[in-house]
Amino acid sequence: MSQLSQRPEKPVVGVSMPHESAVQHVTGSALYTDDLVHRTKDVLHAYPVQVMKAHGRISRLDTGPALAVPGVVRVLTGADVPGVNDAGMKHDEPLFPDTVMFYGHAVAWVLGETLEAARLGAAAVEVDLDEQPSLIALRDAIAAGSFHGARPVMLTGDVDAGFADSAHVFSGEFHFSDQEHFYLETHAALALVDESGQLFVQSSTQHPSETQEIVAHVLGLHSHEVTVQCLRMGGGFGGKEMQPHGFAAVAALGARLTGRPVRVRLNRTQDLTMSGKRHGFHAQWRIGFDAEGRIQALDATLTADGGWSLDLSEPVVARALCHIDNTYWIPNARVAGRIARTNKVSNTAFRGFGGPQGMLVIEDIMGRCAPLLGLDPMELRERNFYRPGQGQTTPYGQVVTHPERISTVWQQVCADGHVADRRREIAAFNAAHPNTKRGLAVTGIKFGISFNLTAFNQGGALVLVYKDGSVLINHGGTEMGQGLHTKMLQVAATTLGIPLHKVRLAPTRTDKVPNTSATAASAGADLNGAAVKNACEQIRERLLQVAGGRLGANASDVRIVEGVARALGSDDELAWDDLVRTAYLQRVQLSAAGFYRTEGLHWDAKAFQGSPFKYFSYGAAAAEVEVDGFTGAYRVRRVDIVHDVGDSLSPMIDIGQVEGGFVQGAGWLTLEDLRWDTGDGPGRGRLLTQAASTYKLPSFSEMPQEFHVRLLENATEEGAVYGSKAVGEPPLMLAFSLREALRQAAAAFGPAGVSVELASPATPEAVYWAIEASRRAVPSPPSPNGHAGDGCATEAGTPTGTAALSGA
Repeated sequence: MSQLSQRPEKPVVGVSMPHESAVQHVTGSALYTDDLVHRTKDVLHAYPVQVMKAHGRISRLDTGPALAVPGVVRVLTGADVPGVNDAGMKHDEPLFPDTVMFYGHAVAWVLGETLEAARLGAAAVEVDLDEQPSLIALRDAIAAGSFHGARPVMLTGDVDAGFADSAHVFSGEFHFSDQEHFYLETHAALALVDESGQLFVQSSTQHPSETQEIVAHVLGLHSHEVTVQCLRMGGGFGGKEMQPHGFAAVAALGARLTGRPVRVRLNRTQDLTMSGKRHGFHAQWRIGFDAEGRIQALDATLTADGGWSLDLSEPVVARALCHIDNTYWIPNARVAGRIARTNKVSNTAFRGFGGPQGMLVIEDIMGRCAPLLGLDPMELRERNFYRPGQGQTTPYGQVVTHPERISTVWQQVCADGHVADRRREIAAFNAAHPNTKRGLAVTGIKFGISFNLTAFNQGGALVLVYKDGSVLINHGGTEMGQGLHTKMLQVAATTLGIPLHKVRLAPTRTDKVPNTSATAASAGADLNGAAVKNACEQIRERLLQVAGGRLGANASDVRIVEGVARALGSDDELAWDDLVRTAYLQRVQLSAAGFYRTEGLHWDAKAFQGSPFKYFSYGAAAAEVEVDGFTGAYRVRRVDIVHDVGDSLSPMIDIGQVEGGFVQGAGWLTLEDLRWDTGDGPGRGRLLTQAASTYKLPSFSEMPQEFHVRLLENATEEGAVYGSKAVGEPPLMLAFSLREALRQAAAAFGPAGVSVELASPATPEAVYWAIEASRRAVPSPPSPNGHAGDGCATEAGTPTGTAALSGA
């Protein structure tokens, strides 16, 4: 086992403990970015001047009326920018645009003594617009050929030969929705300038280093003149990876020009209408199976709705292509990706970062094609799993490590959830209840961990040990509620061999750890944990030399366990605090900068080949639903999950992440239905679902009545910090099981062997129309090639039919 993976005696990692800020969260004492306003003197408030048209060039911008409003101090426009008037890394997102690109685009910002004064000032600004045609719907953008950014193509094998060898070929299309992050804390920033002209920006950002970079180039400064701190976030989910930079730049520009602190904080409607979402996708596909139901070829085109600018759309599409295989070996594939340019907010990162979209395409294909192949959906999925010892690689050429875990988690969830018995009970229930049906589905996941861009796979840390033995750690990751700081505390305590209460963690700041990557791609614990461990190891090695001198032993024979240094074979000991004081008196350095870079990665973006991921995370979920045939309303009766997090750094945190990820995925797939005005009236391009009253989020009523989560045991990940695996993004895709269970329940209202098309999100309305289609369906002739089974055993059943599948 590698030094990075090996755990010492009595580690603090692996111990279940609550979130490090749990008490502050539940008591209301935890501070967030906007809370700091009340601790800052003479703050000005910024308010956006939004133009409520989808597209048009600004012909006149008159800020004079705003300056006449009492309490208005200044109006910020493009003319005030001393550096680069752009808030994006692609230089396609002007901070103060001269062309409105989406409904609600901010073209100026008003600074006021109070928020109300700023609001009234923003309302007084006069903007004339030469309106231009707009593209709102993704399908319209595709039809118009409106695309931007890279158009990658992933190729493996011989696709034409694969289809020629296929006994069954199906084709179709699939359009599925975007998703709003709906973090509890909206975008916020607070900027101030000190006596030397140094800018200090408090920002609710997942990427402080990039916020620093954008602020610097907008203001024409060097990065060392800007410090960005993220105390904590009230949720991020990817929505605060790129989008906070512009809001921080507005605050910083205002502070620079007025000499006073400036606060930017969006209200909920502004946040919903001005910030990007998860990318909605359109997929056109063709797939071939052999006579046994094994995939022979796949040809697909995935089109993402990028919105008005590129943001992170290119890597999102790349990750979607890299995950379209999910847990299935596809020997011959051609998958193309492209980004549609629409007049909507610029879509951005969201938990899973394109992976969920790619995986949803293949899971939808499997769910639709299984009845036509005469196979139970679970059986079809199992037949196509990656297998150990077969030399199978992904369509982009990476070897799948630990493929046996795909089957392991699948079999464990089937056993834990008593799936075979419950499927028989469901069949009996459905036969006795003509107007209510139940469905149970099992799906698996394989999710690659690392940033697709290799350079981002690095982390840094700064660890300080004080003379009294207390320890302060700084690292480059940000805390958005996911428990990263908790894990970092456990890693530091474990590496130093001291109790957890000895360690404190400082807020994330760019002047402590520079050039950090975003806390994203589920890599926060991997990168920062390894960097913290590296820094702590440097200090520990120095202290072992000191302890060896005091104990009369070689440093290699000294162990520090639970805050006490002991030499092997000796009863002598030295307490941690005494050891640290001795080291100080001997002038031994008690601080260290740690660093980590993920090894073994390589990626050719043009050829779309390589090994972009350090490892894969696996999981499986079984979901059971009950559906009302009159309304399409449903309830989730039970969910069982087995998920692979390696050797967990903090089991309670990880189980919470699995539960939360599943529920957020369920929201995307079954509830959250973003609607835009696509008419030709004055509201064209307007987001219609602007609040929780119109945009339905998962709540207690949507939670499973029974919810069982288990972490895979004996799953050490070699080459990762203390043998752990990432947990942030992968569990979201476990919710595929819920959507497939709804498909099964809808199919139960019709004859056997019918392929059910189900919209995404599968709202009660969508489920109702799927039920109606099932009731009207004509069963297909039986297939001689397939058999039905319970998906968890080898027992054969009755043929269920095959037929051609047309476009959706």
